[in-house]
Amino acid sequence: MIPARVRIWDLPTRLFHWAIVLLVPALWWTHQIDRLDLHVLLGEVMLGLVLFRLIWGVIGSSTARFANFLRGPGRVLDHVRGRAPAAFGHNPIGGWSVAAMLLLLAVQVGLGLFVSDEDGLNTGPLSHLVSYESARTLADRHETMFYVLLAFIVGHVAAIAYYWAVKRDNLVTPMLTGKRDAPADGAMMVGASFWRFVAALAFAAGLTWTISSYL
Repeated sequence: MIPARVRIWDLPTRLFHWAIVLLVPALWWTHQIDRLDLHVLLGEVMLGLVLFRLIWGVIGSSTARFANFLRGPGRVLDHVRGRAPAAFGHNPIGGWSVAAMLLLLAVQVGLGLFVSDEDGLNTGPLSHLVSYESARTLADRHETMFYVLLAFIVGHVAAIAYYWAVKRDNLVTPMLTGKRDAPADGAMMVGASFWRFVAALAFAAGLTWTISSYL
């Protein structure tokens, strides 16, 4: 008998996840080949995505909301000891991993807003707010932060591989399809309305445009 399947991840959450998967190497590559104009453009796209995910973490579907997966130290410790109940969505460690990833992305893109290259020809949209020397220092921090982010991503991928190989829990397919086997407790994702998605997208896009064009 084929087990019943239920929704676990909404489309906006999945699109955000896979957009990050594509954008991070694209940003690295455009830097490597000195296409800094394209690098800045992709960085602005990253800014919009991070802003959207932060908003969606407040008004989005149940499994996307921070309030539903950021747990206290006690719950995290119970999960590590195997005493916590099965989580529908992010488990306590996975939830904080998402928060850490968003923080690292936010810091990385935030630094990128203020950087300048050596010639001052390719600059972040807010580089005019700081001196050239500060912009160059922040450029060094921006590059260093990428390797911190890269190390975290490697750890994230290793955790996914561990869950697949050891716990026999495939985390990738649900992030592609949005569905997984129904849990025994009958949990199910509570979706957000289309208008909440439109509002989150419009606000993130508007704020990104304001930062990139007017500040």
